Amino acid sequence: TGFDVDFASAICAEIKKKCVFVEQAWAGIIPALSAKKFDVIISSMSITEARKKVVLFTDKYSSAINRMVAKQGSGIDGSPATLAGKKIGTQKGSSQETYAKKVYGEAGATVVVYGSTQDAYLDLVAGRVDAVIASALEVKTALLSKPEGKPFQYVGDVLHDPAIFGVGAGMALRMEDTALRDELNAALKAIRANGAYKKANDKYFDFDTYGK
Repeated sequence: TGFDVDFASAICAEIKKKCVFVEQAWAGIIPALSAKKFDVIISSMSITEARKKVVLFTDKYSSAINRMVAKQGSGIDGSPATLAGKKIGTQKGSSQETYAKKVYGEAGATVVVYGSTQDAYLDLVAGRVDAVIASALEVKTALLSKPEGKPFQYVGDVLHDPAIFGVGAGMALRMEDTALRDELNAALKAIRANGAYKKANDKYFDFDTYGK
């Protein structure tokens, strides 16, 4: 998301290092980290017990707020009953995919997976899927704030399942990079204190994405 990019830039400035952004499909992002194609994942990755077995996380830098979005007047209210027979788009390999299959797939919905959330939004706008589940922060900036997103809205409550969504989003590193983890944690505290975090937050959101 735009927030992730601005946040990462603030972190890089704080640690006084030049950072290069690398595009990577989500489904292969952890293997690419392990293969040293890049050193840190800053992409709203939820801190979950399963992921903690394969990557080293920093402290959380934002809350893991996940929502469903659908067209206004569609009759979809986020409940499994209103999604029976419907198609739900999610990003391949994401915690949202796991949640959608667990909660809605078993209730009769078809979960359609995409290489990127942008592709899911394109199909939502085109009517090829009925709803999309994604990070609320990403949905807001990538869809709802744009002209093509005006007919759509969040539906239902914030999706909650700590076992799937974890306790927030963190920066992910290779297991052995403990020194870099400590450096990033210190930088996170610094930008939270000096206003750089708030500047990035307020550029995209009208609430504090860090949460409690």
